[in-house]
Amino acid sequence: MVEIRGELVWFITGTSSGFGRELVHAALNRGDCVVATARELEKIQDFPKTDKIRLLQLDVTDGFANIQAKLNKAISFFGRVDVVVNNAGAGVPCLLEEGGSDMLRKQFDVNLFGLVDVTTAILPHMRSRRSGTVVLIGSRSSWAQLPPSGLYASSKAAVRVLGEGLNEELTPFGIRTLIVEPGMFRTNFLSGAVYTGNPIPDYDDMRDEVAKRRRGAEQHMTGDPAKAMELLVDVVRGEGKAKGKAWPLYLPMGAATDDAIQAKTKTMLGVLDEWRDIIRDLDFDKKEL
Repeated sequence: MVEIRGELVWFITGTSSGFGRELVHAALNRGDCVVATARELEKIQDFPKTDKIRLLQLDVTDGFANIQAKLNKAISFFGRVDVVVNNAGAGVPCLLEEGGSDMLRKQFDVNLFGLVDVTTAILPHMRSRRSGTVVLIGSRSSWAQLPPSGLYASSKAAVRVLGEGLNEELTPFGIRTLIVEPGMFRTNFLSGAVYTGNPIPDYDDMRDEVAKRRRGAEQHMTGDPAKAMELLVDVVRGEGKAKGKAWPLYLPMGAATDDAIQAKTKTMLGVLDEWRDIIRDLDFDKKEL
């Protein structure tokens, strides 16, 4: 891990609440510059008044041309962007059959396609400089889900796989990729009501149980989003808790994410152990070659 000396310029989406808001403060506290974006600028007017921050209206679903224009404007503020953080996201608590592909598209429009538009808009700038860091905010739920998180989790799983592909494509240009997967942090993520636009009677009990479980669940989440974003800045800058460590590509955050990845990995290894002889014995017979 290379420790970065001097200021970085961060471009952060979705800074009106949650991780995005905490990351703005964490980056500013390290002496870095920040372009903070939100769909509604009035929600981020309370950020510190300093010449190291610029506010920019941005809806990641506005389409590539509009987003590229906003990124070009962001670059003009400080002359460059060193770190782009794809934090903007949407979570619609929805049972799969009730929401169908319409609700799934809403998840992917923000969590994946908006992320792709922001990233591809900044890449020409980073490639020309042979430098930069692309941060993708995923989720623990991509490793373990309970209803009604299946639609949201699928979009975040896609973020992880996309990040792995990006890493292979961008490394030759000196651009780093970081896939961040937080779990059970106390943000406002669970504030949305469970989707009831297409109620199917067979799911009534499940839907009621989900709604009951979500009420008040936020207060039982022990993850501190401020600590998480301090760690993110440590990793990007190669200092603090990340000093001397290799660039990770994956950055799981929180005990819940650790538990989920451990459990999923154990399950998959168990399947491989039980089925290995069978699944590996599917080549053409030697006499057919």
